[in-house]
Amino acid sequence: MAGATVGGSVPHGVNPRAAVRTSSMTADTPSQGWRTVLATAFTRSVHSPTGFALECQTSKGLPASLDYMALRRDEDRVAATLLGVHDLHWLDLPEAPHRGYHDAPALFGPVLDGDEVWRPLAARVQALLDDLQPTLVLAPQGLGSHVDHRQMITALLTLPRPPGLTFYRDTPYAIRNQSALPDVRVAGLPPCAAAIRSGLDRKVAASCAYASQIGYQFGGPVPLGQALRAFAKDEGGGAPAERFLGSFPNGLPDSVAPAGRAGHQAAII
Repeated sequence: MAGATVGGSVPHGVNPRAAVRTSSMTADTPSQGWRTVLATAFTRSVHSPTGFALECQTSKGLPASLDYMALRRDEDRVAATLLGVHDLHWLDLPEAPHRGYHDAPALFGPVLDGDEVWRPLAARVQALLDDLQPTLVLAPQGLGSHVDHRQMITALLTLPRPPGLTFYRDTPYAIRNQSALPDVRVAGLPPCAAAIRSGLDRKVAASCAYASQIGYQFGGPVPLGQALRAFAKDEGGGAPAERFLGSFPNGLPDSVAPAGRAGHQAAII
């Protein structure tokens, strides 16, 4: 579908963020003539971090003097190139460890009183949507309940619903806990699924661009690739696929076909 735009929104980067967290559809669509845009929300550099925010980088063997978020933006650039993304946007908001979430359990606990980062996030997402006028918008379901993912959902749900808003299953949380539940605010949306064609290979390659993260999250590039491939096959009941909540817009390229699970619709894009 030449000229159409798919926009993928990524909450943050307790990573690998762009490649692992977004849909494999993001990697499949460029070969089908789509313009693909990736927006990552929580990317702001914070100089001289302390406490848990500093621990998030030093625990991975990175020096305290390093601009951790700049490193991760560099990794985003490499991953986006491998994915075939046309445009990459950083929304320049501070991630949770810089907003008062002082340990790992807090990241998955209640949203803190006073954490209204969803307000500027909603404004920046709306500006991007106004500029792009996308055909399809992919956003996280909130599996794993990370606070940044929940704030992304809050931001999106306060906006006029964009056409083609569809929610992907967040990894690595969906890999670690296959019974993880989506945010209650999107859980009632209808399920759909897309068969994965060549996009899975690009997604694995792009995920490996996050050298600062994949050892901590997966144990290295080999187990990362194994985990992503196994997950995709499980999602499709044997044939690689990806499951979503929402509905694909009319006019997706090629055709609609089964993706390996009864009751799920697959748009091959």
